[in-house]
Amino acid sequence: MDAPREEPDAPTSAGHRAPFDASSDAAAVVSAHGVVLAWTRAAEELLGHPAAEIVGGPAAPLLAMPGDPKRVAGIAERCRVGMGWSGLIPLRHREGRRIDADLRVSASFRLGTDECFLISARERRPQWSVGQSILDGFLTRAPVGMAVMDTQLRYVWLNDTLERFGGVPREQRLGRRLSELLPGLQTETIEGLMRKVMDTGVPVTDYEYSGWSWADPHRRHAYSTSFFPLVDQDDSITGVCYMVLDVTERWNARQLLALVNEAGTRIGTTLDVLRTAQELADFAVPRFADFVVVDLLEPVLSTEGHGAWLTDAGPAPARPVMRRAGLSSVREGAPEAVARIGDRVDFVPPPHDVHLIVDGEPILIPVLDPSDEQWVTEQPARVASMREFGLHSLISVPMRARNTALGLTTFLRSLNPVPFQPDDVPVARELVARAALCVDNARRYTREHTAAVTLQRSLLPQALTGGTALEVASSYLPADPTGGVGGDWFDVIPLSGARVGLVVGDVVGHGITAAATMGRLRTAVQTLADMEMPPDELLAHLDDLVLRLSEEHPYGEGAQMPEGADGAGSAHHSTTAFLGATCLYAVYDPVTRRCTMARAGHPPPVVVAPDGQVSFPEPPAGPPLGLGGMAFEACEIELAENSLFGLYTDGLIEAAEGDMERGMARLGDLLSRRAPDLGALCSSAVRQLVPVPQPDDIALLLTRTHALGAEHVVSWDVPVDPAAVADVRARATRQVADWGLGELAMTTELIVSELVTNAIRYAEPPIRLRLLRDSRLTCEVADASSTAPRLRHARSMDEGGRGLFLVAQLSHRWGARYTADGKIIWAEQETG
Repeated sequence: MDAPREEPDAPTSAGHRAPFDASSDAAAVVSAHGVVLAWTRAAEELLGHPAAEIVGGPAAPLLAMPGDPKRVAGIAERCRVGMGWSGLIPLRHREGRRIDADLRVSASFRLGTDECFLISARERRPQWSVGQSILDGFLTRAPVGMAVMDTQLRYVWLNDTLERFGGVPREQRLGRRLSELLPGLQTETIEGLMRKVMDTGVPVTDYEYSGWSWADPHRRHAYSTSFFPLVDQDDSITGVCYMVLDVTERWNARQLLALVNEAGTRIGTTLDVLRTAQELADFAVPRFADFVVVDLLEPVLSTEGHGAWLTDAGPAPARPVMRRAGLSSVREGAPEAVARIGDRVDFVPPPHDVHLIVDGEPILIPVLDPSDEQWVTEQPARVASMREFGLHSLISVPMRARNTALGLTTFLRSLNPVPFQPDDVPVARELVARAALCVDNARRYTREHTAAVTLQRSLLPQALTGGTALEVASSYLPADPTGGVGGDWFDVIPLSGARVGLVVGDVVGHGITAAATMGRLRTAVQTLADMEMPPDELLAHLDDLVLRLSEEHPYGEGAQMPEGADGAGSAHHSTTAFLGATCLYAVYDPVTRRCTMARAGHPPPVVVAPDGQVSFPEPPAGPPLGLGGMAFEACEIELAENSLFGLYTDGLIEAAEGDMERGMARLGDLLSRRAPDLGALCSSAVRQLVPVPQPDDIALLLTRTHALGAEHVVSWDVPVDPAAVADVRARATRQVADWGLGELAMTTELIVSELVTNAIRYAEPPIRLRLLRDSRLTCEVADASSTAPRLRHARSMDEGGRGLFLVAQLSHRWGARYTADGKIIWAEQETG
């Protein structure tokens, strides 16, 4: 029978389980007299005895060995002094079989008057032993390459796997150093690491490197190597062992990820199709290829139509019609190229056709053969380039994005002797896929931007005229294409009485939506101005319109929440888009030289007096259009004749380092330099304030004011007496003749007669008749009534009701406007 083998107490540490753990091992409490006092469930599972059979009985029958009272007494004495004891003890199972158990006896303790010991046990399992044949097989055939080097770093032993990795037979390795066998595999670095391990005794793990080997000379492999020292019995280092694992797949995946991530920062930096194509070519050379060409289908470069082939849009032409969009080479000037940027090309590698671009997979030709009959027949110029410059390997990848065929990118190698391998195809595919998405984004943006610019320009006024009241000039500078088309607009609107309406506005945002909104607002302003609304009322109606437009424009594709659209307004903005705008509307009267204006969140106008004095009169700012619920206020200023009066958008004054006050000061300084040509002054001011493209549209509307002198205006008070009609009619006829407009005398007589008669019959005094001569002849009748005139179609038997109908037939246009004292009915006649 084996004697018990003692073991020292085993300490425990975090994360490591002690050899004896009473929390999970079989345990019993035994008195100093050998009686079992307690029995755990784990003890029952280990030895098969239930607690009812054991508790209260002797513990000695549980041992599968003869009793040794002397040794038991020694163990008890050791435990009484608090040291405990552990060892290997054979126990007997209830079924009679022997169980070798690791036994541990605790320091003694008392239960009442009894001295007791806690005994815990765990069955010892036999350890598996490795035979020499198994060990040899593991070392030799393991998928990890292993080698032992002596202190001179010469091979002493290596396994079969390492022999396969390097491609150098075992016989040639033994007794030689790594640097003598594989000089192209970072051998100096690797041997330096092995020397460091021998000098310090500290292992080096997971050192990664790449290179070529004799086993696979045409493909670059990556390896992960660990080095550790070999130590003899006296702790002296006798050599180095290293283990090598081929991690080429992991390395390639990591390199591909790094390459694609870098490509994401280098390709697609602008929304320009040609720039994006060139960025792809520049990025791939020389990282991946020696020569790269990017050819895009002609529709991709067009701003009309869809802009490309949809891959499911039906049959494509036999040969692709493309343009060279990108070109890069390791050779200066890319002499191997047979086509230059912008040239028309139709190249696809033989024997493929246009279907390669539409629905084909990438093409890999590891070795190009310039004597191939199809190449010689279809691509003779490229065959000549292959021969002259040594182009020997090719990958062609179709460019497609969002179900749209865009073109073809071709990668070639010449100076790099390593041909493209299948592992290179995913790299090329990822690079082209990234660039294709950017090209498609640029194509779509360019098409939308062109459409928006076309729409915007069609909505802006094509010709501006201020009549005799104003000399007008304007300058409009569209935004930098990367900033998007804005919603700036301006207009000059002829009004009755020789007056002129001036408006400038800026819609929030960019793109087609902003341009379309600008067009609707411009049309609304013209309509409201024709209704002779004063500036503050006009802006109030325009504010209502913008609110309605916002409600009609729910968030959808491409819609964005404005900044700050949260808090109390978030519920509203969650369902509708914010279509805000700023606006300034002014009305200039050349008779009184008074200018009435109101603004909605827009910068104030600029005024340059005839003496060069610059001012920025500020009507109450008012809220931007689209907020609703807030009033607008108008103010009135007097303008000396030949004053400059300018309206502009914020982009003009913010261009100067974003400082509006500084921009306004510079604008005033530039406009104070009087010039006889108003158009030249306007263009020069914009050019000097905005020397480079800006991300926002810029508009400047300049006017030079004129006064309508007394020789162009006459007026008479009209008594409230039907007999007075004949007198004022005669006066008007004589005045028209004096102005040299005798051909208008008869129609003027009829118009005056009808308007004055209506005023006497239906309006309230005072009544006044005024004639104005500028580019048109205007007849105005003012009264104190606010009753609106109505144009009626009289019946055949009616005696009246034909007055305004007759006025409408005789005049070029007619209408009514309200004043603080009543209203004015007016009618205009062409003078030319």
